[in-house]
Amino acid sequence: MTDTQNAILRVGENEYPCPLLTGTENETAFDIRKLRAESGLISFDDGFGNTGSCESAITYIDGDAGILRYRGYPIEQLAEKSSFLESSYLVLYGELPTADQLERFRRRVQENAAIHTAMEHHFDGFPSHSNPMAVLSAMLNSLGCYYPEMASNRREEDLERFDEAAAMLLSKVRTIAAMTYRMKMGKPFTFPRRDLNYCQNFLHMMFSDPYHEYEDTAGLAEALDLFFLLHADHEQNCSTTTVRMVGSGHANLFASVSAGVCALWGPLHGGANQAVIEMLEEIHDSGDDGSRFIEDAKNGKARLMGFGHRVYKNYDPRARILGKAAERVLAAIGDANDPLLAIARNLEKSALEDEYFIERKLYPNVDFYSGLILTAAGIPVEFFTTMFAIGRMPGWMAHWKENASDPKARIHRPRQIYQGANQRDYLPIDQR
Repeated sequence: MTDTQNAILRVGENEYPCPLLTGTENETAFDIRKLRAESGLISFDDGFGNTGSCESAITYIDGDAGILRYRGYPIEQLAEKSSFLESSYLVLYGELPTADQLERFRRRVQENAAIHTAMEHHFDGFPSHSNPMAVLSAMLNSLGCYYPEMASNRREEDLERFDEAAAMLLSKVRTIAAMTYRMKMGKPFTFPRRDLNYCQNFLHMMFSDPYHEYEDTAGLAEALDLFFLLHADHEQNCSTTTVRMVGSGHANLFASVSAGVCALWGPLHGGANQAVIEMLEEIHDSGDDGSRFIEDAKNGKARLMGFGHRVYKNYDPRARILGKAAERVLAAIGDANDPLLAIARNLEKSALEDEYFIERKLYPNVDFYSGLILTAAGIPVEFFTTMFAIGRMPGWMAHWKENASDPKARIHRPRQIYQGANQRDYLPIDQR
């Protein structure tokens, strides 16, 4: 039950008032922070699916309506009119930059592209078969060793250097990813150039050789910029919540985003776009256009990847945008009739028209089309999650900053319902 200011929890004859909190988009929650102290009770929410872990002003999602906004700006407008770096500034600082602010931000990111030369030797310690996410997490964490003034684990000092650290991480994350690719391919590192923009420089560091400069003739840099922009933040997902939790212990920004990379690694989070491409390739190799696979999915014989979302119960707005971008990119490189895109379109059509999928609200999500764009750009499948991490870096850093700037923030410490053995006495080994 509720009154105008409180929800009332009744347990037996006792009542416990829980103050109501209302967000700017009229989301309402009841505050149970004092419940345990007053009643001895805790709440139980396996997987935190219905638990508000923080108050945040960064990203708003309405999964039922298919709405995603960064700092109040609809993702559709940003995708059409903005860029990854401009949207990164918005996510990090709360407002769209002026021309001067954006230029200074771009310059700071540009100037931080190269990594410390001593870090190049770290790559020698990784086997060539290392997972790129393992390398990325380790290298991001080690950055703090080279810039200790930005990784003091003293909250006030780390906040004072946040602008510099944020630009550094945003720039160097793509450099580390590109160097990891070169290491795995047995190729020499390609150094960044100052005359290229963020995504052009990334493709240059990935694919240019001393004897052949990479040329982007299909607008792949623009498509990657859109991919990164659409992944910049997504509210309290697994990896972002991990960053906030690690940061709540006053860990520095480098350690916190490194933990975010590890959380993103799993196939249920950042690895989903890789699973989509593998699914499309399996369908194509079997000679199917997607029709048989749809029936198998409905009968429980196959798992349809890239559909449905923990939050969205409508069409993921990012999927609509990336679907159109995938068509443009494939047309530009001469693959407008790409069989994987055709299969993807067939699966999408079925999902939007078949009652089975409509009833279950299984709409295409952002992972459904992102893999097609990354494949077109020449990114190996095993690097797909690394690309996700590059795009998500602004959101991770913004959430770290938001938590670190809150004077009332406490270390995150969830409770549990213990279901183990009751107290028992130790037995000597000869009596067991």
